[in-house]
Amino acid sequence: MDEKRNNREVMTVLFLCVLWYAISSSSNVVGKMLLSVFPYPITVTMVQLTSITIYSGPFFNLWGVRRYTSNITWSYYMRLIVPLALGKFLASVFSHVSIWKVPVSYAHTVKATMPLFTVILSRIILREQQTWKVYLSLVPIVGGVAIATLTELSFNMVGLISALLSTMAFSLQNIYSKKVLHDTGVHHLRLLHILGRLALFMFLPFWLLYDLRSLVYDPQTNTYVEMSYHTVGLLFLDGVLNWLQNIIAFSVLSIVTPLTYAVASASKRISVIAVTLFVLGNPVTWLNIFGMTMAILGVLCYNKAKYDQRVEKQKTTTLPKYYSSLHNGNNNSFVVNGYVDKKHQLYSV
Repeated sequence: MDEKRNNREVMTVLFLCVLWYAISSSSNVVGKMLLSVFPYPITVTMVQLTSITIYSGPFFNLWGVRRYTSNITWSYYMRLIVPLALGKFLASVFSHVSIWKVPVSYAHTVKATMPLFTVILSRIILREQQTWKVYLSLVPIVGGVAIATLTELSFNMVGLISALLSTMAFSLQNIYSKKVLHDTGVHHLRLLHILGRLALFMFLPFWLLYDLRSLVYDPQTNTYVEMSYHTVGLLFLDGVLNWLQNIIAFSVLSIVTPLTYAVASASKRISVIAVTLFVLGNPVTWLNIFGMTMAILGVLCYNKAKYDQRVEKQKTTTLPKYYSSLHNGNNNSFVVNGYVDKKHQLYSV
């Protein structure tokens, strides 16, 4: 029975990962196609936020996602929730600008620098120190991105800066999201719904004043703009795919270990790069591909180093304050804070 259950769990994870990779790759391909004919990254972001706002409530209620309590104070809301919503909007806009200006494969290679931003920002904000393995794993990431940048045939400075700003914004979002989840106990998906809805209403006036005017009337040609059914269909599909991608990513995270999720996320980036290179056909060199591969392998090394660091920290925090002999007649076995220590090897109880 245990073997059947384990096999079922493995098949479920594999199915969700394949679905995650397929939806994420499709989302990036659709996003690139959309922005190529519809160069309005703010509007694309607003459509995605609208999708999160409209679909999340009914779906989460149907799925039985835990509701959040309303005991969050206004001061806390303004100090953390509102900046998080601002960060979500800006990160999405910069991400769309990068995909618009440079190939998706290159944009995702630049986004592989997220561990670098996470380490730096965690050091500045949380005073968090890392092990030498973590710092060493950043070398291939930076080196790979540098090689990919120098050999990128479709290089664009605006695209590079936008990808870096997007990555930094997502890193900040991850750091503060963990704090909010810890402080409030709100469900991760409910927080996604809150931030999406808040960002939508916060920036709706800005979108009405800035993008809507350009969408209705083009001052360069002095003509009214007509959106084709093809563009509208791509906008709708992009919003749905982005929302589904968030849902499936959380489903994978909820049933696997953090290390497995990190490896699956890095593998997803490889899948996105490979699919977009094949479908969109942007020109690349072998040295460019080498840089992309080096950066992704660096991310995998970083994830493993962070996992080892967490394990070492857990071991130091679970060191015995007292020892009690097991009632099995074996003087070589002891219970150490919920672990069985047999000749200095820990086994989970």
